[in-house]
Amino acid sequence: MGKNTYLNIIVTILGILFIAVAVLLIQALDHLRFAVEELQKNHTSGTKTVFIHKNIPEEAGRNRISPPEETMVANQKYFDPAAVSGGRLISAFGADTGNMNMLINNDAYVSQVWSYLTDTLAQRDFQDAGNGKYRPKMAISWKADKENKRWRIKLRKGILWHDFTDPVTGKKWEKVPVTAHDFKFYVDVVKNKEVDAVPLRSYLADLAGIEVFDDYEFDVIWNKPYFLSEDITLSLSPLPRHLYHAYSGPFSGKRFNDDHIRNRMAIGCGAYTFHKWEKGRRIVLKRFENYYGKDLGIMPSLQWIAFDIIQHPNTRLQALLSGDLDMDQLTPDQWINRTNTKEFSEKGSLKKMQASAFAYNYIGFNQKNPLFRDKKIRQALSHLVNRKKLLEDIYYSLADHVTGPFAPQSSACDPALAPYAFDIPKAIKMLEEQGWKDSDGDGIREKDGKKLSFTVIFPGSATLYRKMLPVIKEDMAKAGVKMDLLGIEWSVLVKRLENKEFDACALGWSGTLKPDPFQLWHSSLASIPASSNHCTYVNKEADLLIEKIRLCFDNEERTRLYREFHRIIYDDAPYIFLFAPRKLMVIHNRYKNVRLFRDFLATELLWVPSPMQKLLP
Repeated sequence: MGKNTYLNIIVTILGILFIAVAVLLIQALDHLRFAVEELQKNHTSGTKTVFIHKNIPEEAGRNRISPPEETMVANQKYFDPAAVSGGRLISAFGADTGNMNMLINNDAYVSQVWSYLTDTLAQRDFQDAGNGKYRPKMAISWKADKENKRWRIKLRKGILWHDFTDPVTGKKWEKVPVTAHDFKFYVDVVKNKEVDAVPLRSYLADLAGIEVFDDYEFDVIWNKPYFLSEDITLSLSPLPRHLYHAYSGPFSGKRFNDDHIRNRMAIGCGAYTFHKWEKGRRIVLKRFENYYGKDLGIMPSLQWIAFDIIQHPNTRLQALLSGDLDMDQLTPDQWINRTNTKEFSEKGSLKKMQASAFAYNYIGFNQKNPLFRDKKIRQALSHLVNRKKLLEDIYYSLADHVTGPFAPQSSACDPALAPYAFDIPKAIKMLEEQGWKDSDGDGIREKDGKKLSFTVIFPGSATLYRKMLPVIKEDMAKAGVKMDLLGIEWSVLVKRLENKEFDACALGWSGTLKPDPFQLWHSSLASIPASSNHCTYVNKEADLLIEKIRLCFDNEERTRLYREFHRIIYDDAPYIFLFAPRKLMVIHNRYKNVRLFRDFLATELLWVPSPMQKLLP
């Protein structure tokens, strides 16, 4: 053999030995890591601490090595390393909104916009969002005392507010860092009783405040133990003082509410910036290129997010078919009867996805109206709803029955309770026992000279309510009950709810796996304008259970309390509880990494191959 041949053999042997040693070393390190993880799992102490190490950014799709999960930023593992930048996602809102200030506008659409604009201290894993472990986002670490009453937060450096020009002063703000003071400002503003933030304030009722130590370290302090203190603490977001307190002197809550020019915009620190709002037409968001998540592997790929304001579901469906919309939700009728076309076929352009929703709809009785103060009347009206017919004819069985204030999937829901049976004779008997009779023969019952008549207000653009409520109205009439219907524009409806100026309302609530009934049901909120207890429900026994639930950290005991509370609400019948509709989603098939978690589609994970990307019109 020649000299080169021997040299090649020696190099090959050395290469094999090097690989073998590397494999053994990696295995040893893995064993060590697993041992450390096991030790951490078995270790208990009086405090809870989570730490995160900053990940080294790498180009997408180029030999990215995933770090150990315990060092990851929240949900980083779900981002596709092959994703490419660019493209858009256009979906639809069924109505426009009054303003963009999420603190004073308790609107689901505004909340959805803000979910793109801002981030929280930490986030649960998408796959187990109800009870999973929190992972860091804006925070790099947190630690709680034994009672979960004081939480020490260490904030990540390098997070920037979105750049903007103040629409009132004309001052330009660029590359302003997010600090601990912005979190304190958020809490102080929400807890300011002049600010129209009653629903949010109810969640922070037991939060004493925030103590700031320096720009990147602060304590979140609770007055007493609260079972959601971890969830609320780690879900806190900052609020830009330089936008909302851009004047000398003390902060004014009234000025915050009435700052209509600034409240037409939204400034955050998240992955997308507020680009423009064409009233009644479209809301547009643009990716924030200075987003801190860019260096942490959680930068979204899509450049544009837009929401077109399209009230009618059939118009939205046509927009989907024509390609003007990229994603939307269908009605049950559309899902069953309008998707048997080539666009929805296996090789078609649109993909259907179905998920359970942690939400329910209802008809709520305003107990300011003397007609609804007697629970026997409310129970009788609950017996006049043909749920079987509604479920089959309106929802095409794409919904689940609801018997109380908790979503059917939640352990808080008592599965032993059945919906009020549709029983017209029983309802008539109950009404007559309470003195309601049709003495003048006009088909409407009366008592003490007052007719058994009321009006249900509902969002005028809501097709399902337009189909469902007339069926209920017809069955009510069979028992001598006159139920009028009034579909109105969303912003007008919200004002009437806030002022409690209505007889009954047909609406919906979304919920969580660990609900706190305080916001909707506690008597202390019944007389407060703009509270979520818009039906002015008052029950002292229910109050006591709510207060016990808020102090209960044992899951089994809290489930028992939830279900006891559920039974009280079921018996009181302040709402006619209807259905938990399924989420019936459609998305264009050009999107990659489409991941459906529990009850939501994680749009931040989506991307589109370069040749298939579309511009924002």
